[in-house]
Amino acid sequence: MSETAKRPRLPVIDIARGVAILFMAFYHLCWDLWYFGFIAADIGFDPGWVFFARSILASFLFLVGVGLVLGHGEGMRWRGFGRRWLFVLAGALAITLGTGLTFPDSFVYFGVLHAIALFMPLALPFLFTPLWVSTLAAALFIVPPLFFTHPLFNEKLFSWLGFWVEPPITNDLVPVFPWFGSVLAGVIVTRLARRRLVPKLAHFQPRNPLARLLAWLGRWSLPFYLIHQPVLLAMIVPLSMLTGSEAGLRERDFLASCQLTCEAGGTTAPLCTTYCQCGLEGIIRDDLWEPVFSGVISAGDQARLEANNRQCSALIYPELLEEQGAPRLP
Repeated sequence: MSETAKRPRLPVIDIARGVAILFMAFYHLCWDLWYFGFIAADIGFDPGWVFFARSILASFLFLVGVGLVLGHGEGMRWRGFGRRWLFVLAGALAITLGTGLTFPDSFVYFGVLHAIALFMPLALPFLFTPLWVSTLAAALFIVPPLFFTHPLFNEKLFSWLGFWVEPPITNDLVPVFPWFGSVLAGVIVTRLARRRLVPKLAHFQPRNPLARLLAWLGRWSLPFYLIHQPVLLAMIVPLSMLTGSEAGLRERDFLASCQLTCEAGGTTAPLCTTYCQCGLEGIIRDDLWEPVFSGVISAGDQARLEANNRQCSALIYPELLEEQGAPRLP
């Protein structure tokens, strides 16, 4: 494996990256709009949205494998690889620093860029091993998390491997199992298609403006990834402060969720309405919106939530018989 001449880019792969980065930006836009109260869709937890987010992630990691084969499958270009790897690593460290300053309780310590920075060197041997070895390795990374979990991996120290029962609190986490398998899948498919399909794709040159724009985005996908979320937040946060949309929609969502949970526990609808309104007032009074919606709950926040729960339970069950069915805040 030696340094070889620079290889031409495949516009179709750049277009695929461009499509993926636009879908990712769309997801983050919807998440921001939901978080700040402009839309009611549960972007963070709805199964359809979760599937959408994971599909985007899988496509990005698959394309990492594709790029490694196209760039180095005929011989390593160490200078180009090192330059790209250092750029990804620097981006990952910048995200950790930025989220550590803004979200210290849920900072990103092993997000998508951290994963790619690890996966790039890990995948290099599989550019040259027999295909059955790469296929077996992909299966060994994808399949085990479907059958094995352990509370040990709930801890941040081990969570980057995967296998958790409950993931730790962080804004982004892309564990080695199963996601390195997506990179290996890209490696395998590209190695299979390299001899026949890739030469044909090399002749494709985008001519319409949309295809050219997507190809351009694909070539600059990493800088776009780093800057798009700050740009979105710079527009959405001031708008939410001006419109007050965040508070109104969050209050409605909380009351609806609380009412549903309360009635499911056997309490009558009128009592649940009283209980949930009490809970809402307590959250507003104690300024607990951020821990309630983000899931990042400190010991002090938990104590205030428990005190609020007892107060509201006493309002509808003066005898405070929680053990006999008094509801709890969701």
